[in-house]
Amino acid sequence: MSDRVQVVDPELADRVGQAVLGEGVDPERADDHLAIVGRAAQADEVTRDLLRQAVTAARAHGHSWSAIGGVLGMSRQGVQQRFGSEAGPGSNAEPGAGTSGERRRLGPVTALDELAELEIAGRQGWRTVGAGMFYHLVERTDTQWEHRRVVWSRPADHYAREGWQVGCRAFPWLYLVRDTGRPAERGGALGPDAG
Repeated sequence: MSDRVQVVDPELADRVGQAVLGEGVDPERADDHLAIVGRAAQADEVTRDLLRQAVTAARAHGHSWSAIGGVLGMSRQGVQQRFGSEAGPGSNAEPGAGTSGERRRLGPVTALDELAELEIAGRQGWRTVGAGMFYHLVERTDTQWEHRRVVWSRPADHYAREGWQVGCRAFPWLYLVRDTGRPAERGGALGPDAG
C-alpha cells in the first residue's frame, strides 16, 4: 500500500453520484436499488476507460511510468503492467453506416499534425473511429469527412446541433466527424504508415 493519501474531490464525487442516480431513479424505492447498482457498474466501466485513456495521453505527452504510478499510488512496474499492454481506444469499434468496413492506422501522428493528416484523409473518404498513442484508426466511406478535436468539456450531443458526431473519445479529447456529403476523392497515399 502506498503512503500517498487518496483525496477524493467532493465536487467530482457529487457530479458522479448525480449522474449515477440520473432521472427517474429514486433511492427511496427499494426496487430502484438494482437500477442504481446497474448504473454504478456502468459508471465504473466508463471511469476505468477514462483512466486508461488518460494514462495513454500522459504517456503520449512524455510522462514516465514512474510519474504516472506516483499519481495513482502504484509502482512503476504495477502501472506499466496494468496499462502498458492494453489495446488502444477504438480497437473494437464497429463499422458505421455507409462504410466499406475497411480500416487502417493513420500515423505516426501527434497533437501537432494529426488534424492536418485527418483533413487529407477526410477528403479521401476516411473518418476517425479510434485513436491511440501516435495514431488514428480510420474507416473508409464513400463521402468526404471533416474532423475536429475539442476538449471533452461538454456532452457530445451539444455538437450534434451542428451536424457533428463523435468519431472517437480519447480523453481529454473528443474527436468529432461530420459527413460533407461530397464524394470521396480517390487515389493518393493515406499517410506515412497507413496500411
